[in-house]
Amino acid sequence: MIRSTGLTLRRGTKVLLDSAEFVIHPGERVGIVGKNGAGKSTLFALLQDELDQDAGSLTMPDTWRIASVRQEVVSSQQPAREFVIDGDTHLRALQAERAQLDEHDGTKIAELESALIEADAWSAPSRAEQLLAGLGFKPDQWMNPVNSFSGGWQMRLALARALMAPSELLLLDEPTNHLDLDAMLWLEKWLTAYQGTVVLISHDTEFLDAVAKVILHFDQCKLVRYKGGYEDFLTQRAERLKQAQIAIDRQSRESVRLQGFIDRFKAKASKAKQAQSRVKALARMEKLAPLQMESGISIHIPSPANMPDPLLVLDKVSTGYTNEKGESKTILSDVTLMVRGGARIGVLGVNGAGKSTLIKTIAQELSPLAGQYKPAKGMEVGYFAQQQLDMLDLDATPLQHLARIAPDTREQEMRNYLGGFGFGGDTVNSKVAPFSGGEKARLALSLIVWQKPNLLLLDEPSNHLDVDTREALATALAEFNGSMLMVSHDRHLLRTTVDSFWIVADGKVQEFDGDLEDYREWLNQRNQAQRSEARQEAAENNGKENIDRKTQKRLEAEERQRVSALRKPLESKLKKVESEMAKSQKRLEEIDLLITNESFYADERRDERVKVLNEHGELSKRHNDLEEEWLMLQEEIESLAV
Repeated sequence: MIRSTGLTLRRGTKVLLDSAEFVIHPGERVGIVGKNGAGKSTLFALLQDELDQDAGSLTMPDTWRIASVRQEVVSSQQPAREFVIDGDTHLRALQAERAQLDEHDGTKIAELESALIEADAWSAPSRAEQLLAGLGFKPDQWMNPVNSFSGGWQMRLALARALMAPSELLLLDEPTNHLDLDAMLWLEKWLTAYQGTVVLISHDTEFLDAVAKVILHFDQCKLVRYKGGYEDFLTQRAERLKQAQIAIDRQSRESVRLQGFIDRFKAKASKAKQAQSRVKALARMEKLAPLQMESGISIHIPSPANMPDPLLVLDKVSTGYTNEKGESKTILSDVTLMVRGGARIGVLGVNGAGKSTLIKTIAQELSPLAGQYKPAKGMEVGYFAQQQLDMLDLDATPLQHLARIAPDTREQEMRNYLGGFGFGGDTVNSKVAPFSGGEKARLALSLIVWQKPNLLLLDEPSNHLDVDTREALATALAEFNGSMLMVSHDRHLLRTTVDSFWIVADGKVQEFDGDLEDYREWLNQRNQAQRSEARQEAAENNGKENIDRKTQKRLEAEERQRVSALRKPLESKLKKVESEMAKSQKRLEEIDLLITNESFYADERRDERVKVLNEHGELSKRHNDLEEEWLMLQEEIESLAV
């Protein structure tokens, strides 16, 4: 196990941990949470023996092999698959020794061949390809040079390389930052099957909740251990704060404000599945009130001065890029959609599908290649792009940044505004250069929303943000009165802030009538169809047409019998899972109906409300686990298809 005793860590003069003690047991999946700058990455460096503690001790078994993701990928002409296999350094060392061996040394050859078999050398290419496929790389990309991929895809290669390495301890620092939802769901499944110990830093709370079974929280220079996932941590920590009399009065005021907002939303919510999903996500915020107030970050997005309806119409728009030769490359075509006043839209699709291209076109950073772009008179766009942080002046302070766009505003008013985004005290007059990614993202967002846009375009706004800031952003966006389009892999942020979805796929953009659970199923069906098509094509290429008809019929009959014997136990288990899913879904629907009843939020029903919401959280978690099991069983059955 990993054990710390009296552990003290400093970064410069700042104390990160002071006489901290914690234990991580073998096989546990542990999430590390805390504010930006609390010391999460420093703890990882200590675990990897990259620095020494200032006092105390940290011990772990000497035999444990540690795997982690390199934050920088060295530019290389090496094929992607070979780069991933390099993660297994023991295997590569054996292969190198075998290549240099004198062929006449029979004894040594036998020893090395045995060692290579034990290291699974012959399955290494297949294992690497499975990792690449799971993380979104197509078969025709597996042998492309590493330096032919963009920075985000190179980070996926670095993640695959870490997963390839045999290890007893896997350290992952923000592994989902460059993943789309499809790859993220695959990674969740991979990590739940991993036999070693996982220590994970992530600001994606749904991913953290799905993977982690223990939470270690940086709290006042200590590491406090909580049993369960992230949702369990929220509940337990909120209770700790209440019991310690921390922020009880604040919670009461915040709950009243938030409850009024939830009631207003429910009054206008349609019966669409996503609207109901959002009601549940907003109800979850009640238990976050004391945590958000304690964080000191309370983001407020000003209401727009006017709200035309419709705000924007895209009529048969094609969009993409023009290269240096003046040749047009179309990414999306025949896009016909409308953004209504007050619309809140989440944009879904795998990486590379064209989500950012769509947002850039709406932001008018890209001109349509065809069709009509029809903005309403008075449309004001606030655009937060993934590269927004690069546009900040590193030698200027937050106050100077805001003064440049609001020269006539009183300094105290600007200080109060920036304070809501977490820039108070000396920070408001500190240069931006040493700020963390999360602090820079907060500043960039504050500058965008200061100008009161009526259309917010957000491309991965929560990247780099810590959990407290993400929750504050979710609350602010939920209360925003304007229109919004958001690209994000943060499922909690999407559930809390959007009412409907668009899907970008196959060069098209279409409205999606469903919620994130429906999108998960849509992805699964799409992937199954693609795998089935690939298998059929492979079968045809393997020359099945050359087998005579009689032999083919016999082989097909034998294959059907073999598959049937394998399918029966899987189908039996699938029925049991479906039965339990139906029961939990029925109870969830009963609770959902109760939650939409206005009387449920009366003061005298508070105890009942807490009990029901806790039951809903536990049921939702169990239902998600069942869905994962159902998906795995379906995939196993699908893989047996003749």
